[in-house]
Amino acid sequence: MNKQLAIQPTVVRTSRGLSIAGTRITLYDVMDYVRAGEPPATIQKWLKLTDHQIAAAMSYIEQHRTEVETEYDQVLKEAEENRRYWEERNREHFEARASVPPTPEQAAIRAKIAAHKKKLGLL
Repeated sequence: MNKQLAIQPTVVRTSRGLSIAGTRITLYDVMDYVRAGEPPATIQKWLKLTDHQIAAAMSYIEQHRTEVETEYDQVLKEAEENRRYWEERNREHFEARASVPPTPEQAAIRAKIAAHKKKLGLL
């Protein structure tokens, strides 16, 4: 194995925040599962991480728990503020769209979906 590869960190800071090197997965993605009480094996499976990546991410989280938790809480706060902003900005648009009756094609698709849900016992 190349010695240079062996010493490269697995957790790096990118423009997205603390991330797993070579992926688009942030430690905040991992923290969603950690806070939900999921075991590392489940997190690894869902995020498609290698054994090394999940071990390094969990180790980093444990060693820097306060920093990671603080940043994660900030990410959640900003995401909620962003959601509220766009919800408010688009409120009138969504209300106007809701008052427009569906086209015949849309009505047919909705009827098919409703029938399928009924068949599955979801309605």
